[in-house]
Amino acid sequence: MARQKKEDPPKGSAPWMNTFADLMNLLLCFFVLLFSMSTVDAEKFEMVIASLQSSFSILPSGGASIGDGQMISAGVSQLELLDEYYKKQANSTDTQESEENIKEAYEQEALDESEKMAEQVEQQAQEEGIQNQVEVDFNAQYVLITLNGALLFDSGSADIREDAYPLVDKISNILSQYDKNMIDIEGHTDNVPIHNQKYEDNDVLSMHRALTVADYIREKTDLDPGLIKSSGRGDYVPVADNSTPEGRAINRRVEVKIYNSYNSPAQGE
Repeated sequence: MARQKKEDPPKGSAPWMNTFADLMNLLLCFFVLLFSMSTVDAEKFEMVIASLQSSFSILPSGGASIGDGQMISAGVSQLELLDEYYKKQANSTDTQESEENIKEAYEQEALDESEKMAEQVEQQAQEEGIQNQVEVDFNAQYVLITLNGALLFDSGSADIREDAYPLVDKISNILSQYDKNMIDIEGHTDNVPIHNQKYEDNDVLSMHRALTVADYIREKTDLDPGLIKSSGRGDYVPVADNSTPEGRAINRRVEVKIYNSYNSPAQGE
């Protein structure tokens, strides 16, 4: 039987060299990937710095971000500037929040004072027996006393009705307790047009009605006339629907505003 001829070993490098080469290629790709990622981050950092510099002027004028031949230390300096900028922003935010807190506290104190004043006015109205003829409300600026215009004036007139003087006298008694507060009297009408020989429109009528009440209060009290103002608002500030007779009756009114001490001139001014 003939002997088989042994096969010659394959020519070339050993088999393990192929595996080693593949491993080296993978390592090379890995480090190239790391390098490329670090380069992208640096570019993004440059863009952020340049954007902040141009938008907020927080870096020295004319300076550039990292690059353009500058040392890394320049980037560190820019980071310090960024840190200082954000600290200033934080301090500014704290100051703004503090101012807002002070404002809220101020408004709350003003509202509390108005509430106490409103309670006093309601008590005084009850003592005067007019609690059913007036409405009392309040906000952070003033106490509002609302009088039905039909109780005070005839239609198309700015003269106080004879039977309304007792009501105005009692309102005057209440107001006399607030000699340091600014008092504003406003006249309001419905939206039905008016035109007669004395008043050409609702604006003029409402102004004269407010003035009539204000003048009467000045005469009946010792209040400082300079603290009593009057104005006519016409039909511009309705509180009810003018499309119904009931709504128009509500809109025909006189409002007396007693401003609290936070919204009145300081004593001595």
